[in-house]
Amino acid sequence: MKPLVELYSLADRVFFEDPVRWQTETAFPLTEGELPQGWRRSGRGEWVMLRPPADQLPAQGWKIHVSATPETAAEIVALVSEYCLDRWIPFKFLRSTALLRAFNLKYAPRAASGKLITIYPRDEVELADTLVALDRRIGGRPGPYILTDLRYHQGPLYVRYGGFDARYCTAPDGERVLAIARPDGTLVPDDRRPVFTTPDWVTMPRVLNESVAARGATGATLDYKIVEAMHFSNGGGVYKATRNSDGLEVVLKEARPYAGLAADDTDAIVRLDNEAAALRALDGVPGVPRVHDVVQVWEHRFLVMDLVPGTNLQHWFGQHYPLIGLGSTPEQRREYVARALRVLDQVTELVAAVHERGMVFADLHPANIMISEQDGQDVIGLVDFEAAFPIAENRNQRFGHAGFTSRDKTGADIDLHALAVLKLWLFLPLTSLVGLAPGKLAELIEIATGLFELPADFATSILDVVGEVPAPTTTVSALPRTSPARAGGDWSEALPSIAAAITASATPDRADRLFPGDLEQFRSGGGTFAHGAAGVLWALHSTGSDLDPEHERWLLADAAKPREKIGFHDGAHGIAHVLDLLGHPGAAADLLAGTDETQISDVSLHSGLAGAGLNLLHLADRHDEAAHRKRALAIAERLGAAITSGEPHGVDKPAGELGRARQAGTLAGLLRGWSGPALFLLRLYQSTQDSQWLELAVRAAHRDLDLCVDAHDDSLQVDGGYRTLPYLSVGSAGIALVADELVREIADERLLTALPRLVQACQSEFVIDSNLFHGRAGLMAVIAGLSRGASEIISDRRVREHLNGMHHYALAYNGHVSFPGDGCSRLSMDVATGNAGVLVALTSALRGGTAFLPFLSGTDHRAQPGNAHQTSGNNHQEG
Repeated sequence: MKPLVELYSLADRVFFEDPVRWQTETAFPLTEGELPQGWRRSGRGEWVMLRPPADQLPAQGWKIHVSATPETAAEIVALVSEYCLDRWIPFKFLRSTALLRAFNLKYAPRAASGKLITIYPRDEVELADTLVALDRRIGGRPGPYILTDLRYHQGPLYVRYGGFDARYCTAPDGERVLAIARPDGTLVPDDRRPVFTTPDWVTMPRVLNESVAARGATGATLDYKIVEAMHFSNGGGVYKATRNSDGLEVVLKEARPYAGLAADDTDAIVRLDNEAAALRALDGVPGVPRVHDVVQVWEHRFLVMDLVPGTNLQHWFGQHYPLIGLGSTPEQRREYVARALRVLDQVTELVAAVHERGMVFADLHPANIMISEQDGQDVIGLVDFEAAFPIAENRNQRFGHAGFTSRDKTGADIDLHALAVLKLWLFLPLTSLVGLAPGKLAELIEIATGLFELPADFATSILDVVGEVPAPTTTVSALPRTSPARAGGDWSEALPSIAAAITASATPDRADRLFPGDLEQFRSGGGTFAHGAAGVLWALHSTGSDLDPEHERWLLADAAKPREKIGFHDGAHGIAHVLDLLGHPGAAADLLAGTDETQISDVSLHSGLAGAGLNLLHLADRHDEAAHRKRALAIAERLGAAITSGEPHGVDKPAGELGRARQAGTLAGLLRGWSGPALFLLRLYQSTQDSQWLELAVRAAHRDLDLCVDAHDDSLQVDGGYRTLPYLSVGSAGIALVADELVREIADERLLTALPRLVQACQSEFVIDSNLFHGRAGLMAVIAGLSRGASEIISDRRVREHLNGMHHYALAYNGHVSFPGDGCSRLSMDVATGNAGVLVALTSALRGGTAFLPFLSGTDHRAQPGNAHQTSGNNHQEG
């Protein structure tokens, strides 16, 4: 699951929403009402901060975190707050028990798990006094272990050295992160990984000596050697291991007490015990892992079970689905159909065997199905029996995977429903859309039968099991057959409806966001270009839609707020760009006056130097502004040094470093990679005719090519670690876009050779997401605008295929055509992941002359072969 999706899906079934709005329980009394004289209350997201009169906190130091369970939270807040108020110690707390639950869910951020209260002692004396006093009041109460901290005695008190004030620095990978200061004043990242660490200059306070000793003397050992961490959640890890006594390969599944809550409030320990019982009931069923032991190590519990060989079905699908890539043949499709149906038969047989033993699996989806090839045959297994229960209980499903769950089915019918959905998923894996709009199921089945030669009973075998689709209970539904956004319809007729959906979603009464978008808008802000109002208003304006003056006023008000990020897509530069475009140059200038590009080292167009440079250069040309040009040239000098240095600057950082996921791959592409700097330097060359900038642009583009690999269809794609990436933000499409412009200026052999293979990557028959940055809309917009002279494989037919593919994702929001965001679990209206991005991509593909992002060429200048310009030394020759 994408990080934070679970957390930001709690409060709204249609759009991602701030978990603060998940008001299943009343707020704690201290969130409002009278405070002692002089105390100040402020709110920041999910937290309520209370400060005494004239408090002078240090910028950093030892902080105390207090953990709790949902059952003890209210009492803990009351007891701790009473102590802090009496002694004038600043503290903050989560607004409600509901938020404590939210931040302790299975896939909530591990570093935040269990934190109910944060206390800010002024010095080590107050730290010691507070720990001792609160330990007498609440010591030993239950609560999740706070992974970032050192536990004091038996909890629920924990401590960590970190920042009190919000200060920022740039991490080695270019990301702007919270910071603390070294003794010499240098800001360094405040390490918030889920493991207790202390800065190298900090001495451990005496009050913590006993806790440090206890932490290192648990006496806990496992009779297994961990070989590899396979997966982490808030509830614990899953590890591949070998048994010390005989070398047997096993899987260790870890459970932390009170942590990783499921939708039914069960913690990881309860679910692990349930899984162990289910596996024992199924002992001997082929394809079900055998339990070897359940081991208690310190306070954590481990389930020891067989390692099920192979890979999960989701990964297998990515390797075998014939529509990933360009040019599948009818024979390849027929072979896939035969194999996929055999796999489905085996899964069905295994589920039937589970039912025969009197159990319901209750969480059947591709990530829980393992597949291996043995003696030339596919062999199936099941993993993750946390949700399993006896058929005799005949109850509903309590939690599950989006699109595969059924709210109204009970017992074995839960698994039969998931099997029916799996049958569709194997041929069209867009079943998450069914979770948004159940009526979409029949349309997806119809699309699948058009893509593959499937059995005559394919549709009925699914629909008969799933049953009658209930009437929509939200504002989202499948589109009627008469909609121009349905297959065979005319997208030109649908464009006004896409724009209308955006306008209909607006909430100008809210201060945090104007248009709903990706969950990232709650972190970067509701006004940004990629995920907020600036980008949406730009898209509407660029495509000729009328703007609501109230929406412009909202953006103006948002621009006046203090902000930390200054990048184009995630900060001040993008907002200023749009304000200037909409006729508010004064507000744009005021916003940019507060930015300082020397404080960022991120090189990207998305959030770094390239985006800032492009905007400054654009504004300098638009307003003949020398100061902006000077700033742009300073950025160019810094980027030139970065390009020639060979340092990764976060783009090509090796996987696993700086908290990135194992096999995270690279970030090459237009928005996150070196192609963004290449585009800026190209525009600077076109503005100044100074060939040094063109030469540097080519070198930047080459650095992105260095990060590409050969894909299975011989296209050239970005190395994404466990996958290859063709997309606009990170991927081949963004590199191709800039390379295409560069070869019109200089006949660079490497770019000319790579370009056809980059373009080929943009023409996959199937794309999992619809959006601009990481989906089909971006691929479509790129190949629609690329020069025919760049590659002989580009044709209008490829654009039409993408246009037809866009029908697959379309839904109705309040009757208007709408698109899902990343992962297809919620709608989005932003540029990066939703309607606004789809709107500009479709308009660009259909009409030409419309740039689908700022700083791109909006004209259809399709060059013929041989029209590339040449440069030599400092002389620019136009051919």
